[in-house]
Amino acid sequence: MNPDELFFLPLGGAGEIGMNLNLYGCAGKWLMVDLGVSFGDETMPMIDVVMPDPEWIVERAKDLAAIVVTHGHEDHLGAIAYLWPRLKCPVYATPFAAAILRNKLHEAGLEKTVPLTVVPLGGRFKAGPFDVEMVSLTHSIPEPNALAIRTPAGTIVHTGDWKFDPDPLIGLPADTDKLRQLGNEGVLALVGDSTNVFTRGHSGSEAEVRAALIAEFARHRGRIAVGCFATNLARIESIAIAAHANGRSVALVGRSLWRIDKAARELGYLPDMPPFLSDHDAGYVPKDSIVYICTGSQGEPRAALARIAADDHPHVTLGKGDVCLFSSRVIPGNEKSIFRLQNDLTRLGVDIVTDRDAFIHVSGHPAREELEEMYQLVRPKIAVPVHGEARHIKEHAALALANQVPRAMEIENGKMLRLAPGEPVVVDTVPTGRLGIDGQALEGGPRLVRLDGEILRNRRRMVFNGSAVLTLVVDRKGNVVGEPQLTALGLLDKEHEAEEHDRVVEAVLDAVAELALKARQDDGVVKEAARRAVRRTLKEMLGHKPITEVHLVRV
Repeated sequence: MNPDELFFLPLGGAGEIGMNLNLYGCAGKWLMVDLGVSFGDETMPMIDVVMPDPEWIVERAKDLAAIVVTHGHEDHLGAIAYLWPRLKCPVYATPFAAAILRNKLHEAGLEKTVPLTVVPLGGRFKAGPFDVEMVSLTHSIPEPNALAIRTPAGTIVHTGDWKFDPDPLIGLPADTDKLRQLGNEGVLALVGDSTNVFTRGHSGSEAEVRAALIAEFARHRGRIAVGCFATNLARIESIAIAAHANGRSVALVGRSLWRIDKAARELGYLPDMPPFLSDHDAGYVPKDSIVYICTGSQGEPRAALARIAADDHPHVTLGKGDVCLFSSRVIPGNEKSIFRLQNDLTRLGVDIVTDRDAFIHVSGHPAREELEEMYQLVRPKIAVPVHGEARHIKEHAALALANQVPRAMEIENGKMLRLAPGEPVVVDTVPTGRLGIDGQALEGGPRLVRLDGEILRNRRRMVFNGSAVLTLVVDRKGNVVGEPQLTALGLLDKEHEAEEHDRVVEAVLDAVAELALKARQDDGVVKEAARRAVRRTLKEMLGHKPITEVHLVRV
């Protein structure tokens, strides 16, 4: 890396929404912006939490100046507690994100180990050759920050997640004066949020949602449950105010909601809000006088709404005459789990209200008018769209060019973009990947497995193709002793498919018998012949190629 070169390298969050990991390189050092998680799906058996594989920067950890957190959402800070031990660098965040992160570090036993610096709103600090200034924006969480990253090669504005909410209700409004000042100073590149680039107009204000919730609650007589993101503090306050306006008490249902409530009150964000009820105490409130704020709006299987829908919650039940409002957007990839949850609630007799039925949600990301305003304020020489899928990034690049940005670069994870000197160009492609948390935490931290590694490959094969285990006993001459024992999990029901089971066993016996005498005395040759016979026969009968293991016992 030449001293006058400036690089941008995303390892997560470019070509996808969520799981952000951004790197800026200058003068031989790197700055990491955000380190977040995403969540598993049906293609990742037994994996709930997913994060970028940081191996490329782990190999250069001695040159990693710091991690800077733009805000407190999981897809921006959720992986720090898992991956910091591999990076071991300072971490910077504003107070609300720091409070959320501190709780995660406490759970991981790292609270006293990670050097976490709390930066005041609008604060400025240096990390290696990077001069970083926090610029207040608005989003669906308190204290979202753009970063003005000043380097010897030029200034970058990294937007993080943002919108221009004229009435954010909680927290500061966007600091458009600072953005304009940066534009006047000269901005080399703007690296920005692409989530809502296809949405015309403006994303809308939280104040409008609050008024709509008051009117919506007045329409219902039974219990009201509202699913929303735990970190959307303004929405939680709006729900509570709407409940109180309709003579209802409010209970929080879900641990993450209580953690956010604690952090918010410690930082002075809910000064006039009465304490919330616990789900246990809410059971003593008449059903026409209670509102439950619940976790699980994305259909997470262990969250509060899923347990309520399964009639498995210890304190909260919903049924005929009750309503559940989904005051959140559908994150791409979560459609199936959300619709399954809504169907389960419907079967209980619960009415469902979404943002298609009433104005109960606004996005935390910028629509086209806001993106255009950002470009008019900052006036960068280069636009680098991130935080979007390929189609979002392509559309965002076109929008930037239409707003007089000279260059717009479409990149994806692993593409190393040289921003300066000269014209922006991709100069390298580095390895990327994903890690998943597998099972319970081990001593020294959770078990992290590569999603493209052998463990998950075999697990997926077992899910879709089953597994077969054969125990084969042979004597020293290679003659089979007794009948081979076959277990074909997920493939054959031995009790009801005895004929098919016997056909596989017979194929094994034939395969071994066809081997030459000398070959039958070689354990490896016998095992491979038996394995091939099992796989071939099951493929012929069922169309599946299972993971197949042969246990050979020679007596």
